[in-house]
Amino acid sequence: MLSALAQETRLHIFRHLAQSGPQPAGRVGERFNLPSPTLSFHLKTLHQAGLLDCRRESRQLIYQARCDAIVELMAYLMEHCCNLPAVQPIAAIPSHPMKEDDS
Repeated sequence: MLSALAQETRLHIFRHLAQSGPQPAGRVGERFNLPSPTLSFHLKTLHQAGLLDCRRESRQLIYQARCDAIVELMAYLMEHCCNLPAVQPIAAIPSHPMKEDDS
């Protein structure tokens, strides 16, 4: 995963898909002005690394970022490489803001 994200174009593609949601490959290529063979190479690399999901809709391939894979990677790195407790997945963090005391 780290190797796949170490390349600048792939990092930008992953970040774009994580922020904007699932998109057809063609739209991703237009966004980054990449020729089809180059785009296919980058998308395939990210998919093989487990960072993207891909599904077919008619004749289009739709790519979606797997942000859960990043959370799992961070937890692994924190626990096994940094000797720190594993981070909790985002879903386990309460979504409501803390209330301030009105006194």
